[in-house]
Amino acid sequence: MDKATLRTTVWDDLESSGAARFPFPPHGRIPNFADASAAAERLAATPEWAAADAVKANPDAPQLPVRRRALREGKTVYMAVPRLRDEECFYELDPARIDDEHLDSAPTVSHVETYADKVGPDALPPIDLVVSGSVAVSEAGARVGKGEGFSDLEYAVLRGLGAVSAETTVATTVHERQVRGDLPEPDAHDVPMDLVVTPERLVRTETPYPRPEGIDWDALPDERLDEMPVLRRLHDESDE
Repeated sequence: MDKATLRTTVWDDLESSGAARFPFPPHGRIPNFADASAAAERLAATPEWAAADAVKANPDAPQLPVRRRALREGKTVYMAVPRLRDEECFYELDPARIDDEHLDSAPTVSHVETYADKVGPDALPPIDLVVSGSVAVSEAGARVGKGEGFSDLEYAVLRGLGAVSAETTVATTVHERQVRGDLPEPDAHDVPMDLVVTPERLVRTETPYPRPEGIDWDALPDERLDEMPVLRRLHDESDE
């Protein structure tokens, strides 16, 4: 099954089964799912979570419980500015600078700009844990996102700058119905998952798939460079 067909299959299944949660429809997005908080709780029980001080997380609804829990536990959370549209393309949420009563609203898409500082990717500390949203994922760690490629691109930027490494744990929280055995082989730019966490179980994938070591400039369309100032700068610096 190709990626486009797989996405539609998963979105349709989440909707028809009643497993999808607001926002509706699940189609065209990283789908929210029932008991996302339970998946976040299971992730938070891992030693990788306990050891993490800096967490880079996607901004989507199903991972909101992860972001909230991270802040509540004193972890600094980094979220990408939508479409990496700014030179300072990451939001930095430091719980030490946020009042306790605002820790739940701070990592929401509608409020993050109020509570976060914007920082460039080269100003990030070493990231201890990367949390990604998924449309579908396999027990071997292959992941399919919503098709725009930003999650993989964000990882490639951070890997190229040394903020993440080959040893940085990458995790995703999903509904059990999103864990499938029919994913296509990952492309070279796809980031495999080390941990797949559902409300019911934790899968340590021991993934056989390699991770991208940075940005593949030859595979990046010119329009992406024009849309994203940070990519243009990094590209120009790579040519010097």
